Amino acid sequence: MTYEHFYAVIMAGGSGTRLWPLSRKDRPKQALTISGDRSLFQNAVDRLEGLFPYERIMVVTIAEQIELLQKDCPEIPPENFLLEPLPRGTASVAAMAAMAIRHLDPQAVIAMLTADHLIKNDVHLRQLLMAAYAVAQEGYLVTLGITPNYAATGFGYIQKGAILGKYQGLQTFKVQIFKEKPDKENAEAMVADGQHVWNSGMFIWQVETVMEEIERQMPDLFAQIAQIDRVWSTPAQEDTLRSIWPMIKPQMIDYGIMEHARKIAVIPSIDLGWFDVGSWESMFDALTCDPAGNILMRGDSIHLDTRGTLICEDSSERLIVTIGVEDLIIVDSGNALLICDRKDAQQVRDIVKVLKDSGRDAYL
Repeated sequence: MTYEHFYAVIMAGGSGTRLWPLSRKDRPKQALTISGDRSLFQNAVDRLEGLFPYERIMVVTIAEQIELLQKDCPEIPPENFLLEPLPRGTASVAAMAAMAIRHLDPQAVIAMLTADHLIKNDVHLRQLLMAAYAVAQEGYLVTLGITPNYAATGFGYIQKGAILGKYQGLQTFKVQIFKEKPDKENAEAMVADGQHVWNSGMFIWQVETVMEEIERQMPDLFAQIAQIDRVWSTPAQEDTLRSIWPMIKPQMIDYGIMEHARKIAVIPSIDLGWFDVGSWESMFDALTCDPAGNILMRGDSIHLDTRGTLICEDSSERLIVTIGVEDLIIVDSGNALLICDRKDAQQVRDIVKVLKDSGRDAYL
């Protein structure tokens, strides 16, 4: 099978407020280096090598981040960066990307991918994407499922339905139902029954198929994108985009497109090494801990009688010393220092709101 009609769209407009103070306005989550020496965005591009040439990789982001992302990956043509005037959820991103790519290739199949997840098995990801390309050619909207290894309550789940067949050696299923983030008891039951996978947030579809679903399920969004479509690649494009975009009702791909689509398929991963590094607590799943359960992300530190603690010194100016502490998050970014209990890591986003509300922009 050839893949000349296969396009990747990397969604890269998020801010990552739960990773403050490392994640800032001028260095959003996807620009962070979590593991190795490449940023999450660079890793997202690197793992497409061999399947998507740079000219078939599109990036959807916001104006404040485009210069940083282009610097991270100058190989992607500048015209392949699509700008959202302001965030309106991933459904509008999918619609704009489909509209733009349809101008280039009406036969296109699009892989909607994330810029802020950690994936350790690049070869398996490409296998999954090649399988999804074949399934999408049969008119399905395809999602990649993550085979769960614990009862996570922070992810959505997908229940597998009837078997569609094997593609690229991977078992593929119709989707029975999407399920919201469960409580602990339901998460344990879904992991135990073997019929559920985590929703990865990665989707593959033919451009015409997804546009038909958007028209059927989200007619207002379809009409708004159609107005932009009529002036695409003309001098009126930018002004039209800026006038129409604020009127779009925010919605996610999962709720707006996938959950009620006519033909939905899921391809469960086998060993993808996928991690949603969305909070400091999630680093304990994604990164290697020392024998005492500590994570030393970067910088210089000394830790005595310290257990289950994450230390990140990003200012290159200070030595962090811990003695007799347990289950802490300690992040020093130079002009801001975060110290919190691991169980409270999700509340970091609340601190970002406090900073915004109090006008402390120097710390955002």
